[in-house]
Amino acid sequence: MKYDVIIIGAGLGGLQCGYILAKKGLNICILEKEHVLGGCLQSFKRAENEFDTGFHYVGGLADGQPLNILFNYFGLMDLPWHQLDNNAFDEVVIGGKSYFFANGYEQFAERLSEQFPSQRQNLRTYTEFLQKVGNGIADSFNPKGDAIFSQSLFARSAYEYLNETISDPLLRNVLSGTSLKMELNASTLPLYIFAQINSSFIQSAWRLQGSGSQIADKLAANIERLGGTIKSNAAVTKLIETEGRISAVEVNGAELIEADTVISDIHPASTLNLLKDSKLVRNIYRKRISNLENTFGMFTANISLKPNAVKYLNRNQFVYSTSDLWNAATVGKTQSALISYRVPQNGYYATNIDILTPMQWSEVEKWSETHVGRRGNDYLLFKQRKADECISLASSVLPNLPEAVDKVYTSTPLTYRDYTATAQGSAYGIRKNYGNLLYTLLTPRTPVPNLLLTGQNLNLHGVLGVTMSSFFTCAEVVGMEAAISDLKFK
Repeated sequence: MKYDVIIIGAGLGGLQCGYILAKKGLNICILEKEHVLGGCLQSFKRAENEFDTGFHYVGGLADGQPLNILFNYFGLMDLPWHQLDNNAFDEVVIGGKSYFFANGYEQFAERLSEQFPSQRQNLRTYTEFLQKVGNGIADSFNPKGDAIFSQSLFARSAYEYLNETISDPLLRNVLSGTSLKMELNASTLPLYIFAQINSSFIQSAWRLQGSGSQIADKLAANIERLGGTIKSNAAVTKLIETEGRISAVEVNGAELIEADTVISDIHPASTLNLLKDSKLVRNIYRKRISNLENTFGMFTANISLKPNAVKYLNRNQFVYSTSDLWNAATVGKTQSALISYRVPQNGYYATNIDILTPMQWSEVEKWSETHVGRRGNDYLLFKQRKADECISLASSVLPNLPEAVDKVYTSTPLTYRDYTATAQGSAYGIRKNYGNLLYTLLTPRTPVPNLLLTGQNLNLHGVLGVTMSSFFTCAEVVGMEAAISDLKFK
């Protein structure tokens, strides 16, 4: 059978592209190499508890806010969303002292001004800037709009902006303290990424009651309702090029499926590896893509708790044992951690929590040729030591945590690589560099006219960023006006 569009990978970006194009009447087929859909939205169950792999919370989901508008389009707003504490959705702990983030730009600035009174005006300047970025998200989809504002912010340094705007070094750290949602790299991080992500969460912050896999499951059901096809256990092993276009994809080394257009939701380098003998993809382009650096990955300790041992907190906790937050992801040191609580189905106490800390690929690279469950005792000891460090750091805000732990399940960038096909287990895709945008910021287009890219490796990562990128990719197929015609931006 021939499809209008074949999509490689059923991560968030792949599923969203499938939905957008199916809604436009195209005959689409999504091919997923694993038996489970969702990529980093996958969850897994151990005993009675369910854990998430990469999804923990989202921002901007209240009525009229950007992600709410986008998720309404995808039919995702009827999932069991749970809003975090408006007065303290995030807690940053530095030097043993807590700083709380409130929802709403004015409330956010006012709450922190109570602890940093001399920075009141600077905080207003900062939040007004974030609000401008947040309000401008809709303009990104306007084919007749002016995108110069956001483009210019991609070419500015987030680190330099903070230093220019906030004169108190401790406050600069506090404002950076919830940024385990991105890679804090002073020499590369673009201001737009920093501002867009932080702005979204200041608008409002939400968890799902239950697992993030609900998002993937709902998208898949909606795609199939629209007539789309989704195939799991269907690894694309080759792209067939005929007369300068992709004419078919090879699945599991055997079956050929034809398509007019192919969209890849996997890493661009992995995409090019499927296209060995292309006459259009020059070696200089292959070298550029293969040499792009990936952001760091995450070590995660998924912890089952003993009954009635740890009270559920309706916020996230970001804990640091260093005052140098922009260099907290040092190889071999556990200096930062995000503590995320699963919303309990009933009761007052948490059943399980996740503790995440940055981990560089170099820390696990020596096991890169091994497979899940067969990495050896040294790897198990390495993970146990890292889990102990995470629990120790988290204990600074949860003193009874060591005694409350029932079981611990761990994952490293190797785990993410093997289960989600993420290059080097990267948490945020390809590293964007404000000083080298033309090299590190990718568009959906490739040298092959009917081969497109989508997902977190393009210009933006995170749930909001990937969702925006999905529309940009689909606009290459149906045009931007058609792609966004059903979006209800005000």
